[in-house]
Amino acid sequence: MSISSSSEIRKDPEMGSPVSAAPTASKRLLSIDALRGFDMLLIAGGGTFLVLLKGKTGIGAVDWIANQLTHPAWNGFTFYDFIFPLFLFIAGVSLTFSLNKGKSLGLSNGTLYRKTFVRMIVLILLGMLYKNAPVPFFEPAQIRLGSVLGRIGLATFVATWFYLNMGFYKRLASGMVILLLYYAALYLIPVPGYGTGDLSFEGNLVGWFDRTFLPGRLHQVTYDELGILTQFPALCLTLFGTLAGEVIGKAWLDKRKGSYLAIGGIAGIALGLLWGLHFPINKHLWSSSFILLTTGMAFLFLLAFYWVIDVWKIRKWAFFFQVIGLNSLTIYFAYSFIDFGFTSRKLFYGLYAPLPEEWHAVFQAFGAFLLVWVFLYILYRLKLFVKV
Repeated sequence: MSISSSSEIRKDPEMGSPVSAAPTASKRLLSIDALRGFDMLLIAGGGTFLVLLKGKTGIGAVDWIANQLTHPAWNGFTFYDFIFPLFLFIAGVSLTFSLNKGKSLGLSNGTLYRKTFVRMIVLILLGMLYKNAPVPFFEPAQIRLGSVLGRIGLATFVATWFYLNMGFYKRLASGMVILLLYYAALYLIPVPGYGTGDLSFEGNLVGWFDRTFLPGRLHQVTYDELGILTQFPALCLTLFGTLAGEVIGKAWLDKRKGSYLAIGGIAGIALGLLWGLHFPINKHLWSSSFILLTTGMAFLFLLAFYWVIDVWKIRKWAFFFQVIGLNSLTIYFAYSFIDFGFTSRKLFYGLYAPLPEEWHAVFQAFGAFLLVWVFLYILYRLKLFVKV
């Protein structure tokens, strides 16, 4: 892990945020940073105050948005389910630029593998720290091994091998084969006591596999959605992200990039919804239909950000998200280890104290998010960017 200035990031061939693949370009793709920032906005508390608004305004649209920022109990889909898949997809997009940059500087495949492997190990360890702090060192059975950061690190490492050894269509085919095999496994492999094809909370293959082979604490007690088997379909999001990154990075595709991204988005959503008629859309299981649906959505979000910011050059609005996206790892950890809510109450309580008490939590959450953004803005002004 390192702390770099913005100029250092542009020169660094390691797995950081993307640099333009054009031979003469040196500027970052602002759209990627902005999209990452949009994603982290909801992870870093940007949606908390919206959820707390539910039932308080009497406005149906506000309540609908609040409902979209919570996860369904099992089957089904809300916008909040899209947040982590989008981050995995963006990791794949960024990876193509990072690997291309490394190759242009003469780095061998072995060197690139080594860098992504070390990055994977660091992210796994950071993820374990994040999920378990304070870490129960003397009670290993209470340590949760699965984590968001660990999943990103592993998916990026495996996607690196695919990208360096397979072309566009072979990677696309590989991702689809993985999703088909995962689908077949969940329907055809019998689970002791439940049989085949049981996708219930208690009887699914993912849970049995984690209970049998994954040591430590399982987040959902009977299984862990960041466990072993779900890593395979989750990997496909990063793999498909490399397809989008390759489309954006090829100059000769300039006139057709929008069409390619739109086709990827529409096809992913359509196939995901169609597959979902039999293999339910389920974030907890990372079902194949869920992967395709969120991949399609990610293609369209990337298209929108890329076209508005980097093609039409309408950029001022993106600065708010860019500040967040440039220090995504920082804010991910800061929100866990720094009590912004406590500071928000200390600073702003006098402003919202006269309001009805039911509104206090809303304004405290909003104040906490403002403090988060100011904290990131200070880092941005100081040109301090933490990366792995």
